Amino acid sequence: MLKPLGTRVVIEPKEAETMTAGGLYIPDNAKEKPQQGVIVAAGPGTKDEPMEVKPGETVLYGKYAGTEVTFEDKKYLIVKQSDILAIV
Repeated sequence: MLKPLGTRVVIEPKEAETMTAGGLYIPDNAKEKPQQGVIVAAGPGTKDEPMEVKPGETVLYGKYAGTEVTFEDKKYLIVKQSDILAIV
C-alpha cells in the first residue's frame, strides 16, 4: 500500500456520475472531475501540523489539488492535508 509522508494523504476518488437526475447518460468527455473521495492512508503529520484526518473518512478536496497516481490498477490522489476542504 502507498504510505504518504508528512502531512500528505492518499485519497481514492469517488467515481464521477454517469447519469443525470433526469436519466440521461453523461459521456466520458463531459464528466466533471470528482472532488470527493475516501482517505485510504494518511501520513504521520509533523510537530507543527498534526494530522486532523484519518483513513476511512470521506472528504472534499480542491478540484485541481494533488497528484494522480495509479497503483495496482487503481487510481489514487495524493494531496496535502491543507488541500482538503471538509470532512463529510
